[in-house]
Amino acid sequence: MLELATRLRVRMRTGMCQAKRLAAWAVLVGLATGAAEAQQIYLAANTLIVSADGGGYLARRSDRIAQMRATGQRVEIRGTCISACTMYLSLPNVCVTPSAVLGFHGPSENGRPLPPRDFEYWSQVMAANYAEPLRSWFLSTARYNTSGYYQISGAQLIRMGYQQC
Repeated sequence: MLELATRLRVRMRTGMCQAKRLAAWAVLVGLATGAAEAQQIYLAANTLIVSADGGGYLARRSDRIAQMRATGQRVEIRGTCISACTMYLSLPNVCVTPSAVLGFHGPSENGRPLPPRDFEYWSQVMAANYAEPLRSWFLSTARYNTSGYYQISGAQLIRMGYQQC
């Protein structure tokens, strides 16, 4: 039997060059637009369009997702969504486009390893946001990569049962 990573044709991205470029782009757009969340574009009053989101702190994102769940806000992942951004997959009103690209990696403190207890806790927080088989794959594979990320396309997620936009 093929391993899940092979079946999904997951490609490991080495290094964080793309994430750094995304972060720099978000800062530049934020300066130009004054937007608090430059990496995301709001198309409608209750729809968040994710086009280039490099992630962020898990606790902050977790709080934000809880608020979004309470309001029923819709999220459309249409572009790049890396790290904590992938937690949007837990929302009932989330969809992905086939061309979307999501990046998965394990929890760290700005790239530095966490103590084992914290690593396990934050890995479980992340995994709780994913449906099977993504959850099992994350816990067995992706969480151990903290120097880069694994890339999965929206098309692959749609085949796993996530809603297509």
